[in-house]
Amino acid sequence: MSTFPTGVLSDRQMTQMIKAGQISASQPINARQIQPASLDLRLGSVAYRVRASFLSGKNASVSDRLEIFKMHEMDLSEGAVLEKGCVYVVPLLESLDLPNDMNAAASAKSSIGRLDLLTRVITDSGVEFDRVPAGYRGDLYVEICPRSFSVVARMGQMLNQIIFRAGKTIIADEDLRQLHKQTPIVSGNAVISEGLRFSVDLKPRLSDLVGYRAKPHTGVIALDKIKHYNPADYWEEVRTSEERIILDPGAFYILVSREAISIPPHCAAEMAPYLAMVGEFRVHYAGFFDPGFGYSASGTGSHGVLEVRCHEAPFVLEHAQIVGRLVYEKMSEEPERLYGSEIASNYQGQGLKLSKHFKTD
Repeated sequence: MSTFPTGVLSDRQMTQMIKAGQISASQPINARQIQPASLDLRLGSVAYRVRASFLSGKNASVSDRLEIFKMHEMDLSEGAVLEKGCVYVVPLLESLDLPNDMNAAASAKSSIGRLDLLTRVITDSGVEFDRVPAGYRGDLYVEICPRSFSVVARMGQMLNQIIFRAGKTIIADEDLRQLHKQTPIVSGNAVISEGLRFSVDLKPRLSDLVGYRAKPHTGVIALDKIKHYNPADYWEEVRTSEERIILDPGAFYILVSREAISIPPHCAAEMAPYLAMVGEFRVHYAGFFDPGFGYSASGTGSHGVLEVRCHEAPFVLEHAQIVGRLVYEKMSEEPERLYGSEIASNYQGQGLKLSKHFKTD
């Protein structure tokens, strides 16, 4: 059984789990993997090209499924190209031995989501992506499907992160409203219903630039090259003077939230997609917000970058349209370090911003 209080585990508590062998790895876990409320996961040495995405399913292992679906193996020790439109499975260096009352959830890291890399953690006997059941004991794998850009990946790179939950962690709407009164969690009015709702910003201010759209035919992106690539080689600028844009089917967009968001030190948050009934699009895969994101004494907050994909039909997206929600969770304890300058975070105080792989003005 877990000895931790109810909540999302902190950096200090994850360090305790590592020392206790509840989180282990085939290579030593380094300190920079440990974030305020999440642990970065590292790619192993081999990638398996598979015929299709899969879950292992009850009473089956990922290795069993790989024997059925794998096409060939690729060595990641020196780096290899993962091609756009293909599906790969990579064993991770980390494995888990969770207490019976602790579960875990994974997500792509911010920079990976902004490259439109579909990366999802899978487990043995798994029936859901990115979810690790309570008491899980075994290896972890990540499925990688580059959707807009082919990438060069190598062993040890961190594409995904995982959080650990002891007990019921979600903050109820009534408590979230009270939290907002005490410590504002969003600029302007807080629209709270099954979490904090947020909208898209399509109102030009200094210019008419409101987002970026991925170009369909580009070169590869090496994931270890930072501030290296010219944005114009990979992205088209999205501009409007009408406070609306039309999303094209199959296209991938980087947009930004209208609201500035704050995550207090005793909270974490997870981005969840909004209801499908609102339109033919979705905000790209769920992501985690560490304690301290956008948080400061001045309450200024940081805007959330939205990774948006349109589905079957063109769709008109309007300024201030609700596109997603943040589900706030209580921490088991406040972390020793907060997201921001303390850990050299890339996206604190952000507005509209591409991933760290691209040059900035």
